[in-house]
Amino acid sequence: VQLQASGGGLVQAGDSLRLSCVASGLTWVTFASYAMGWFRQTPGKEREFVAALRRDKPQYADSVKGRITISRDNLKNTVYLQMDSLKPEDSAVYYCAAEAGGGGSRRNDAYDYWGRGTLVTVSS
Repeated sequence: VQLQASGGGLVQAGDSLRLSCVASGLTWVTFASYAMGWFRQTPGKEREFVAALRRDKPQYADSVKGRITISRDNLKNTVYLQMDSLKPEDSAVYYCAAEAGGGGSRRNDAYDYWGRGTLVTVSS
């Protein structure tokens, strides 16, 4: 299974971005059974949980709740992260991850597959 994240870029505070992550090497049926998560990391800090989607049950970090929405299109093997009202503190490399167990954990070590990340920079 390979994950490819895209959609990052340089934006201003208050703008929106939509990140995408496409999974390859598995059928859409298998993809649909996986929980998908988004994490982010800044230099010198640990990778932190942003959002996860277990089937149709999303969960979010408190720091992004109300501004970020995770969704998925199983037929396209794709998970999305819609980010609105972006803040400079949202600047990070964003990683998508897949959890074969389907639990939708907030823990990094629960995820089996990781993409390479896409950089989001929010200027003030």
